[in-house]
Amino acid sequence: MTRAAVLVPALLLVVSAVTGCGGSEQDDYCAAVKEHQQELSDIVGSGDPDALLRALGTFRDLQGRAPGDITDEWQQVVTSLEALQQALEDAGVDPATYDRAHPPAGLTPAEKARIDAAAAQLGSGTTLRALQDLDQQARDVCKTPLTL
Repeated sequence: MTRAAVLVPALLLVVSAVTGCGGSEQDDYCAAVKEHQQELSDIVGSGDPDALLRALGTFRDLQGRAPGDITDEWQQVVTSLEALQQALEDAGVDPATYDRAHPPAGLTPAEKARIDAAAAQLGSGTTLRALQDLDQQARDVCKTPLTL
């Protein structure tokens, strides 16, 4: 067997492993988008104050399946949600009932500031743009929006 005959199949194996075997990474992600679409629609459509936090598990799943070209956007969204979740947990605050204008008794100024900072990051242009980009990518590539 020639050296080229050995190297070509080995190179193809490496390339297919890196690229996700001809689009299977993209196919897996699109299947996950379709799988989670109704759930995300229900959560986001609920209008509950903690809706995005309740979607965190789903967002983590999509992040884990996402193709490389959108990992930064998923990182932005998930990290922002995790920071808010952590700030609320550290303060012992229920995200479903938290009211910034009327914080619960015992919430320290430092805890309130941390919650405010995490909420501001979540609502920042960077995070909102990432969410918009992710939805647009799902529409363009998967032919399915993230929510109905």
